[in-house]
Amino acid sequence: MSALAPFLPAPGSVVMFSTTWCGYCTRLKSQLDRAGVPYTEVNIEEVEGTAELVAAVNGGNQTVPTVVFPDGTTATNPSVSAVQQRLV
Repeated sequence: MSALAPFLPAPGSVVMFSTTWCGYCTRLKSQLDRAGVPYTEVNIEEVEGTAELVAAVNGGNQTVPTVVFPDGTTATNPSVSAVQQRLV
């Protein structure tokens, strides 16, 4: 079972790992909101084990935003159009 399994989003939505101080996260959230893309935000500084999970999918770096798609794949700092294309 994948370590991402507890964070797999419902079809048509994504999970976004973020922090409160990340400007790229704030930008992506506002773009997702404007585009009507549903997402669940998980703050890696508040949810135990998620910083390590993000590091595991990003070559050891705790890079946010990291987005998880319903198929279990991830994207690091994607554009809103890249997110929308992968949800079709």
